[in-house]
This record gives sequence, structure tokens and C-alpha cells, in this order.
Amino acid sequence: YLPTFVHITDGKTSDIKGAQALTLPKGSILVADRGYVDFTWFNQLNSRGIFVVTRLKRRTRYSVQERRQVRPDQGVTSDQIIQLTNSHKKYPHPLRRVGFRDSVTGNHYFFLTNHFSLAAKTIADIYKARWEIELFFKWIKQHLKIKSFLGTSRNAVLTQLWIALCVYLLVAYIKFLNRLSLSFYQILRLLQLNLFERRPLLGLLLPQPPPSPPPQIPLRFA
Repeated sequence: YLPTFVHITDGKTSDIKGAQALTLPKGSILVADRGYVDFTWFNQLNSRGIFVVTRLKRRTRYSVQERRQVRPDQGVTSDQIIQLTNSHKKYPHPLRRVGFRDSVTGNHYFFLTNHFSLAAKTIADIYKARWEIELFFKWIKQHLKIKSFLGTSRNAVLTQLWIALCVYLLVAYIKFLNRLSLSFYQILRLLQLNLFERRPLLGLLLPQPPPSPPPQIPLRFA
């Protein structure tokens, strides 16, 4: 979960407008909640070879074209090929509808995607991974001190945001590169407490080996 790009807009720009401005490479899988459902946009993404995984809106009308076999032991309740009826002109191609019941909460979810080759459980897991972006923003807000800004100009606000994001990326990269068991927060706290200390970074983050026992002196008896 290493961020590769960030698109920052002002508060007047809606989330979906910001998402539609992104340029994604072919083969990407875009995961979005129901607030981003726009079948005209999805049709454009599909034509560029970009996959989408999202939640199915309740008012979406469709007809089932094919029913696939499912694995109830994996929580999958349905796997269907559908055709939109009330938005057919916006998205004229078939879509895939996957039903999934969470074994922990018991909640029943229905996902919509234009990816037909992945397993149905994988589609559910991909959407579940979307929660990582929520944790990403939560971590930044809690630990990187951007609840208040040092300046109010556009340049000052963007500078503080970019610095916070760079700090997150560096901490994430250090954790990934060295396979650290420490959490992001623990790494950040260690760096903050030793900010003005001149010592090797890995010596600070890696667990210290136990001290070696003193050498055994052989005893000799006359």
C-alpha cells in the first residue's frame, strides 16, 4: 500500500470531478464507492481498458444474462452477468454483479465490475481493500499535524499537505524496505524523539540483539 500519485483539488471541486480528471494507465483497477457511480464515465474507462469495482446502487435496473457457479463457503452468494436497462445508453456493455455476505458482520453486499476473469471472492476482496484509503487519510490527520495550517495562502496550504504526504511515503517505504514489525505511528514517534540525534536509522528502528553472554573461562583444578 504505497501511494504512487496524489491529486489535490480545492474544496469547491466535487470528489467525482477530481476522480474523472485522473489519467490512469491501461489495466488499472479503479475501486470506488457508490458516490462515484457514473455509467458514462465508466463507459469511457472501459473503452480505455481500465477496470472498475464499485457497489451497486439500489435503484439500478438490470436484466440477468448469465448466472455463474458460486462458492458459498467463501461468502459468495451470486455471480451474474447483467445488462443495464435504465442506463443502457450510458453503458451499453455487459457488467458483472457479485453478491457477497460478510461472515463477521452478516452484511450482504453487491458489487459491480467490468472485470470478468477474476474470481468472485477476489472482487469482494478488492473492494474491501478500499478501506485502506480511509485508514490512510485517518493516519495522516491524526499524526502529521495538518488539522491547522501555518499559512492560509494556496501555496502555504499545498506545501504543508505535500510535506505531510512525503513524510507518510518515506515512513511507509522504510517500513516496507526493512520489513519492520513496528506500526507507522511507532516509527514516526521514534523519528520525532530522535530528530536531533546523530545515529544510524536502522539502529534506531531494528530490534537490538540481546547482549552476548560473557566468555566462559575454563576452570582447572590441580
